[in-house]
Amino acid sequence: MMSLMGRFFEQTFGVYFDDLDSFRILHNARYLLLFERAVGAFWMNLGFGGFQDDPDQFHLVARNEVDYLSPVSGVGKVRVRVCIERIGKSSLTLAFRLLPMDRDEDHARGKRTIVRVDPDTMKAVPWSDSFRTAVEPYLAVSVAEPAP
Repeated sequence: MMSLMGRFFEQTFGVYFDDLDSFRILHNARYLLLFERAVGAFWMNLGFGGFQDDPDQFHLVARNEVDYLSPVSGVGKVRVRVCIERIGKSSLTLAFRLLPMDRDEDHARGKRTIVRVDPDTMKAVPWSDSFRTAVEPYLAVSVAEPAP
């Protein structure tokens, strides 16, 4: 079995009463919202957070994927961990983990693929070299897990 390892960005978020469903667990749609907020914090951490004149800011979400592994019960705090799974010519896949505060056991795992686009034509265009350099430290590497 393979797992992803490498440098990651992590952000802590509160889970509030209005984030919960009728079972008092984190509503499924909130996982993507927390991931969105963590990705925004990640971009800001890299200096890409504003709407500056940076052509790499123009991208579209091509895919979101979430595996719900164990529920987040009640109010409290959670951590969202983000890394880059893959960078292509014009696409980028971010991987995320939603974790409790006290252990590294996943509540959820997910991925988001974005595609950089030209804002006028909305056609895919390559990422800049400066963008690639900025995200490269967060590029995960696949590592074989030891057999049980």
